[in-house]
Amino acid sequence: MSGAVHLRGDKVRLDSFVGADLTDAYVGWLNDPEVTRFSNQRFRQHSRESCGAYLASFEGTPNDFLSVKASDGRAIGTMTVYRSVPHATADVGIMIGDRNYWNGGYGQDAWNTLLDWLLSQGDVRKVTAGTLSCNRGMVRLMERSGMALEGTRRAQEIVDGEPHDILLYAKFAR
Repeated sequence: MSGAVHLRGDKVRLDSFVGADLTDAYVGWLNDPEVTRFSNQRFRQHSRESCGAYLASFEGTPNDFLSVKASDGRAIGTMTVYRSVPHATADVGIMIGDRNYWNGGYGQDAWNTLLDWLLSQGDVRKVTAGTLSCNRGMVRLMERSGMALEGTRRAQEIVDGEPHDILLYAKFAR
């Protein structure tokens, strides 16, 4: 990973995901069909072992795996940052796994906090992300953060038996 990350937003903390974050609740989020409805994680069965292997995959890379915590310290989700150092880009993702924190602005605060930090570091000129067109919450989150639609992969993935576009968004450092 790129080094220990500790960020604070208005509603959340973002910390590097560590072994202690590998809880039954976290594994449960990944196995919850509602949480992973728009993610390709829905096609896998997750275990502590598979999640541990995923965490280990970040070691020695410029990428970050983050725990999203409410201001009281309760883990509510995760975020990822996949960097292309030669191109000075970072592709980000988010999962708010604890459904008690959906629609309360926690995801938006986490997203904005991470994007602002990445774009202020000087080594990232562009942040990208993508989502399915039917994931309206994620589309709104990206647009509210100032990301702009860059492209569309038409009818790329199937959700509930219907093809949906993948929408590709980006935001540049100022």
